Order: sequence, then structure tokens, then C-alpha cells
Amino acid sequence: MKNLEERSEQYINPYLGGVLLGLTVLLTVYITGRGLGATGAVKSTIVAAVDQVAPTYAENQAYYSKFLSDDHHPMNNWLVFETIGIFVGAFLSGLIAGRVKKFRIEHSPKITPKTRLIFATLGGVFFGIGSQFGRGCTSGAALNGTATMATAGLLAMIFIFGSGYLFAYFFRKLWI
Repeated sequence: MKNLEERSEQYINPYLGGVLLGLTVLLTVYITGRGLGATGAVKSTIVAAVDQVAPTYAENQAYYSKFLSDDHHPMNNWLVFETIGIFVGAFLSGLIAGRVKKFRIEHSPKITPKTRLIFATLGGVFFGIGSQFGRGCTSGAALNGTATMATAGLLAMIFIFGSGYLFAYFFRKLWI
């Protein structure tokens, strides 16, 4: 196992990464008039899937129907392409830095890989539900909100990190 210093050389300097992320948010707001976020891509994917499986149902539901039209497919959304770019970029970054290896499940020595997968899945489901209640994901709320000096963005970021610290106390045995 590599020590912390050797592993940290495989990643970008966090200060440089923060500046690049800030510039990306600034550029995105300038070009598109809105910030980053992945929740819209998930919504588009779900709407397209429901429309593909049960088109009559999708057309008759108020939520799905507002994203469906004859001249605009839900997957033809820049957020879908942004999210695909995130996955491709992350893979390329890992490939270039030599971090791409066979599939593995990282977990604490105190729990099994199965337990790790169950709690990771539950966390993802709760995060997805919460992002719908909050009308967006953490990147949309915290990054874009604070970048535009919105009070709601600052409050969202405080509560996102605050609740993260609070819940980390109760779930810490799942990773340490």
C-alpha cells in the first residue's frame, strides 16, 4: 500500500483544482446562463426511460409531460453531455495517473464488501431523493449558489456540510 505522500502525487494540487473548478463554474454561468449540476441529467434520463417504456403514461403525467415534446428529446440536454463528460474525464484522469485497476470495493476492515455496497446504495438513493426535495444536487446548490453570492446557496452549503459532519459521527464505522 502506498503511503499518503506517494498517493497525493497522483492527484492534482487541491488549490489548483479549486481554482479550476471555480473558473469552470464562472465559464458555465457566462456561456449558459446557469451553473453546473448533474441532477438535470438524471431527470432527463428517467423521463426518457419512462417515455420509452410507457409513453402513454409519460404523456399523461404532469411531471413527465412538461419535459416531452415532438421537437425536443429529453436526452438532448447539455446537462446530459456534461455528466457524460464528467464520467469520461474521471476515467481518463484515473487512466493517465495509473489509478485505473480492476474493479474493487473499498471498505473498512470492520465491515464486509456487501455491507459497504448496501450502505453506498442507500446513501445514493437518499441523496437522489434529497436532491429532488432541494430542487438540485449539492453542486448546483453549494457551488453555483455561493458563486453567485446567493444567500440560499451559502445556507445550502452550510447545511450540506453540517449535516454531513453530524451523520458522519453515526456512520463512521462504515469507513474507519
